[in-house]
Amino acid sequence: MTITGLDRYRQMVSVMDTPLTALKGVGPKVFARFEKKGLRTIGDALAFLPYRYEDRTTIKNLNELLPGEATTFMGKLKRLEVRGYRKRRVLEGLLVDERGALSLKWFRGNFDWLLKKYPVGEELIGYGTVGVFAGRKEVVHPELELVGEDYSASESDPVTPVYSEVEGVHQRQLRRIMRQAVESGARARVPLVPQEAQALSGLDPRWWEDPGRIWRELHFPSKGGEDLTKIVTGCRHVAVLEEFFLLQIALLLKKSGDEAVGGVKHSPTYKLVKALLSSLSYELTDAQRRVLGEICADMERPSPMHRLLQGDVGSGKTLVALNSALLAIEGGYQAALMAPTEVLAEQHFKNISQLLTGLPVNVRLLTGSTTAVERESLLGELSTGAIDLIIGTHALIVEDVSFRRLGLIVVDEQHRFGVMQRVALAEKGRDGALPDTLVMTATPMHRSIAMTVYGDLDLSVIDEMPPGRRPVSTKIVKERGRGEVFQFVRQEVSKGRQAYVVCPLVEESEKVELKAAVETANHFSSEIFPDLSVGLLHGRMRGSDKAEALEAFSSGKTQVLVSTTVIEVGIDVPNATVMLVEHAERFGLSQLHQLRGRVGRGGNESWCFLLAGGSVSEDGWQRLRVMEETNDGFRISEEDLRIRGPGDMLGTRQSGLPDFQIGNILRDGPLLEVARGMAQAVLKADPPLSSPDHSVVKRVVEARWSSKLSLLYSG
Repeated sequence: MTITGLDRYRQMVSVMDTPLTALKGVGPKVFARFEKKGLRTIGDALAFLPYRYEDRTTIKNLNELLPGEATTFMGKLKRLEVRGYRKRRVLEGLLVDERGALSLKWFRGNFDWLLKKYPVGEELIGYGTVGVFAGRKEVVHPELELVGEDYSASESDPVTPVYSEVEGVHQRQLRRIMRQAVESGARARVPLVPQEAQALSGLDPRWWEDPGRIWRELHFPSKGGEDLTKIVTGCRHVAVLEEFFLLQIALLLKKSGDEAVGGVKHSPTYKLVKALLSSLSYELTDAQRRVLGEICADMERPSPMHRLLQGDVGSGKTLVALNSALLAIEGGYQAALMAPTEVLAEQHFKNISQLLTGLPVNVRLLTGSTTAVERESLLGELSTGAIDLIIGTHALIVEDVSFRRLGLIVVDEQHRFGVMQRVALAEKGRDGALPDTLVMTATPMHRSIAMTVYGDLDLSVIDEMPPGRRPVSTKIVKERGRGEVFQFVRQEVSKGRQAYVVCPLVEESEKVELKAAVETANHFSSEIFPDLSVGLLHGRMRGSDKAEALEAFSSGKTQVLVSTTVIEVGIDVPNATVMLVEHAERFGLSQLHQLRGRVGRGGNESWCFLLAGGSVSEDGWQRLRVMEETNDGFRISEEDLRIRGPGDMLGTRQSGLPDFQIGNILRDGPLLEVARGMAQAVLKADPPLSSPDHSVVKRVVEARWSSKLSLLYSG
């Protein structure tokens, strides 16, 4: 019987799913240690790549080590002893070879354990950065390993992998287990990228010839020296491209599946759009016009629009979205705008209602705080088509909410929703046609990130700020400078301006959030600004109380508003010129950027003060200094991504998209674009992936992604 590609794929999956207990040396106790690290199967182990390699072909004599270089070294331990006393104890050692010596130092750690682990007289191989102290070369907190008489033949390879620590498992034992996993996985591995796509990768075809070689070389490189980097980089690129290729296939299939279902073909007259634009006291920016043109072109096609609208804080995304909604309403369709919080939904409703004054458009608001009587009436009007534009929160996707003719959905701050919530709203369209979907985000991101998280969406970017928006001056303030900041706030208020004070959420607890907000408000109203009007806003307030607090601040009745991050997005009070962020080190950079965007909206010079706590790490200071240095959301986003990772920052865990095992969307952005081109070429030649060469790709995509992305294709 002929073994097909699918048969080989099934065999590979079987091997990948094999528990690590099937490997020699992995009993229940060792397995429990691996499990704590998230390693349960051979597939998990293969993705657990070394974080560095000891290249034994380049080990220098100790007298050849250069200060400042990170290097591997070897020698005999001549001395190891504790010096000093109490809190000033230091563990010092001396490593020697035939030509030189190297000092080893530890300022922290379990000294007794280290003394037992590294007996004097034993030969050690180590790694660390060479420094100089008192004229002697030294390595502080080196990574060491005994060479010893039991040094196995497998350890005499030219390059030795060094893995992240698995507690209770020695590196040598870990390598023996990993070698078994690699051999099992390498023998079973099948290529998951078709040959015609491999040819578009830009890599030397030889990297694709032996699928099993990828795992062998990534874990146990066959060559050191100058060839080491070349080998590891080439094999890693193959593995990353494979991951990216499969996801891009899935996202493109979802997009083509949506288009196959059919959408709403709008034929706008542009009467409402022209009426709105003529009522404004300003003109759209060139970027807003360009993006609106892209949206119009999408909406005039019969296939459903799936577009991501990206723009920095204050760039005018909402106005573009409103014009898009008017295009749908002109043709007799309804539009829905979904926001992540009641505060933002209410702010949208207020601003949009003002913009549409005098136009024949019925706008309503639906949130969790809408009363039962009002909700019942509203749902009736929505189902009959009496409501043209509905603005709301998650309340819009409740089962009993129905539309007569839903033609456009707008999702604001998409990263706060999951993929399925967006789909749930889209499915409220009628007559078998999907409504157009416009997703908005103020979180600037690189194209590679957008392609990963929103790969089924076309991308539009508003890369121009409206005239009159002045950069907000930002300053980090330490504890001793608080008084000066408070005096500055008082000066601004005396000019008729207003200020925000934002306090962080210390724990995910309603009681803690409420207590922190209330205590901070009381402190400011009674001790800091007893002669000023201080208001309070937090996420646990009733909807009517939130609206009242916002109205008091918007009207100028409240001069200082103490709030939690509920004001992070959507709040627009042009008269506010000062933003104070308490314990700014507890916030992510993108969140700080959003908070800063609440001021400077009225053309007046504005300031953002980042009040830092008493114990801020050096990394914390570096992050805050980025806020001082730039108002560029893209640079801030890149730094935030580097620190926090894309999963936390963009909500991909909530959306159902898992982290990549090997690829990194910030570092490997160019490879992601290559992978998308590879996927587009394969689907252009064989849209249903029906050929034998593509059967494995189709099976992998179905298994990994269909439930997460609701792929709408047959087969």
